[in-house]
Amino acid sequence: MQRPTIVQFNLSPTLGGAEVYTASFSRALAARGWPTRVIVAHGTHFWNDLDFGSVRRDTIARASPPLPQSGDIIVVHAPVASAVLATLSGRFLVGVAHQALYDGTRPAYYDRADILLAVSRHVIDTLGRYGLTRVHPTPLYGVADFARGPREQAPQAGPLFDADSRKLRDRVMGVLERSGRAFVLQRRYERHPGLTLGVVSRLAPLKQFPDLFECLTPVLVRHPGVHIDLFGAAVGYKSLAAIRTALKPLGSRVRFWGRQRDVATAYRAIDYLLTGMPEREALGLNAIESCVAGTPVLAISAPPFSETMKDGLTGFLYTDPRQDAGADFDRVLTAIENGSRPQLAAADTHLERFTFERFADRLDAVMNEIVERAA
Repeated sequence: MQRPTIVQFNLSPTLGGAEVYTASFSRALAARGWPTRVIVAHGTHFWNDLDFGSVRRDTIARASPPLPQSGDIIVVHAPVASAVLATLSGRFLVGVAHQALYDGTRPAYYDRADILLAVSRHVIDTLGRYGLTRVHPTPLYGVADFARGPREQAPQAGPLFDADSRKLRDRVMGVLERSGRAFVLQRRYERHPGLTLGVVSRLAPLKQFPDLFECLTPVLVRHPGVHIDLFGAAVGYKSLAAIRTALKPLGSRVRFWGRQRDVATAYRAIDYLLTGMPEREALGLNAIESCVAGTPVLAISAPPFSETMKDGLTGFLYTDPRQDAGADFDRVLTAIENGSRPQLAAADTHLERFTFERFADRLDAVMNEIVERAA
């Protein structure tokens, strides 16, 4: 029986976790024999840095997608304009929920979808809490995918934030930041002595890094041998400024390196990955990537991190610092400084579910069910 073509839509104007996931999703479909192609927005050149294997990408204007063939299965990965959804009226539509819901706000395609696929059990639970019932019960999870561009020998200084062209301050600070980066490029990355905690993530508001560091900075002040390196671009200058303010008491112990094309090198440049706040996080793909790269993780003990991590194996989980003013984080940090280490080398069985083969198997099984349902 001939399989239908899976036509994926991701018209995002910027690179984020959902876009990296789209590339892995595409290769997994192809690996299990599903014909697929991806429709992306015109002018989004970042796709060229991601590994799509043999999967074809079609570039279109944001508001005028080509109409898929009858019998195609439509998969939407990111918000699309209402005009785009209108052209897909009457077609069986699969939505991939790349974000957890924490208020009434959600992309329109979540409600339009005939079935939603979620990247974690945590996302499935939040969809249910906000009344979305057409959700497949299998969490897809994800796979560590380091293909973002050429490999580097060490982290490089990149853009510190994505400027919002509608805001004068963002445009002005963007010019100043690019000028300053020309100086930073002359500086080679060298690891600090002592313990380095790192952020490797887009510094998006949903990660809540300013709130996290407002809680953790008073603890970090008491640990002078701990340094913070941040790898990733903030979403707008305001987000960057808020993180800087929260970390200001640590002074020169904090360094911002901006967006990285070789994230594996960034993971390996730090001792522990530090994740953001949990409740708005969908999967924490960076936590999975970090473990695969050989770097353990420090995360708050709550979904989705408690779903994808194993305390003492892939890293350490600690109590939400909003509940105990960082006391448990202080305990974990002190134990690490005294020689405590997670048994990451023994975590292979746990990490097996996040390999490409297992991801492709889950996606293959789900797509077979969807095809039967669509028929």
